[in-house]
Amino acid sequence: MNALLVIIFIFEIVVGVSSSIYLVVSLFGTLGYKFFRKLRYGISLYN
Repeated sequence: MNALLVIIFIFEIVVGVSSSIYLVVSLFGTLGYKFFRKLRYGISLYN
């Protein structure tokens, strides 16, 4: 019983950390892509 709880706890930590990393990476990736389009093609940042 205790081993099962430890496995579930570790799984929840991994899911939480990976979703947080995904959010940060996707945020900076989107901003970087928008700045790249602005500099390269002159497209508005809001499109």
